[in-house]
Amino acid sequence: MRPISIPSYIDELYKTNPTEIATTALIRERYSKISKGTPVVSIVMPAYNEEANILQTLLSLSNNETQWPVEIVVVNNNSKDKTEDMVLAAGIPCIRELNQGITNARNAGIAVAKGTYILNADADTIYPKDWIEQMIKPLATNPNICSVYGRFSFIPIGNTGRFTYFFYEYFADLMRWINKMFRDEAMNAYGFNSGFRREQGISVEGFNHPPGTNEDGWLALKLREKGYGKLFYVTNIKALVWTTDRRIQIDGGLVKGTIKRLKRMIGL
Repeated sequence: MRPISIPSYIDELYKTNPTEIATTALIRERYSKISKGTPVVSIVMPAYNEEANILQTLLSLSNNETQWPVEIVVVNNNSKDKTEDMVLAAGIPCIRELNQGITNARNAGIAVAKGTYILNADADTIYPKDWIEQMIKPLATNPNICSVYGRFSFIPIGNTGRFTYFFYEYFADLMRWINKMFRDEAMNAYGFNSGFRREQGISVEGFNHPPGTNEDGWLALKLREKGYGKLFYVTNIKALVWTTDRRIQIDGGLVKGTIKRLKRMIGL
C-alpha cells in the first residue's frame, strides 16, 4: 500500500531550512557516525545548481540507520551557485566534474568511490532511514543479483496535488510491471534509486550508454548481459524514497508528461 500523504518524517526533512547553521552542523554530526571505518557503501550524487535542495537530501542520507560504513560522494557538475560550498561545509566529500552531463558526473563519482557497493542518489530526493540497508541487503546476500532498484513517490512542487499523484504512482507501477514482463526490466532502474557492485560497474564502462538511451537503465542492462546476475526490485515500504516532481513539471505537467512517457514507451 502506497502512502496517500507525505509521511511526517519525510515532510520534516524536506522542509528543513538549508540556510540554517544548525542544518549543516546536524549533517556533520550524523554523517560522522555512519562514515566510520573503511567504506563498504558509496553513495554517489551528481549535483548541478542544487543549493536549495541538497542539504535536505544529505540530511536524510546521514540519518540512515545501517550496519555498513558509508561514504557520500557529491559530484559538482559545474554548478554556478553555492552547491559545493554548502556540501563541504556539511563535512561531505565533493569532487568536480568539468565535463557537463549526468553520465560524466556519475562516472566521475564511481571512479573515486571506495565502497564495494554503489548507491545512486539525486539531490532533490528525500531518503528514508532504512533506504541504505534495504537496498544493499539483496546485493550483499545474493551473488546472483547484479543490480537493485526501488520504488518512489512524488513530493509536489507544482499544481498537481499529492492525492492525484497517489493514483498516478499506481499507474506507474503498472508500467513498470509491463516493462518487466513484456519489454525489459532494466528500463525500471532510475539513477536516484538504484545500486550495484562497484567493481562490476567499472568492468562494463560505468554509465556510458548509446545515444537515445538512459544511463541508469543501460548500466543495469550491461551488468545483466555481462552475466553478473539478475535485477532485483526492492519493494519494502521502508525503502520508498520521495522525490520532487520537477521533471514532470519540466515536461509540461502531469498530463503532458504522462503522454510523453507513454509515447516513449511504445516507441513514438
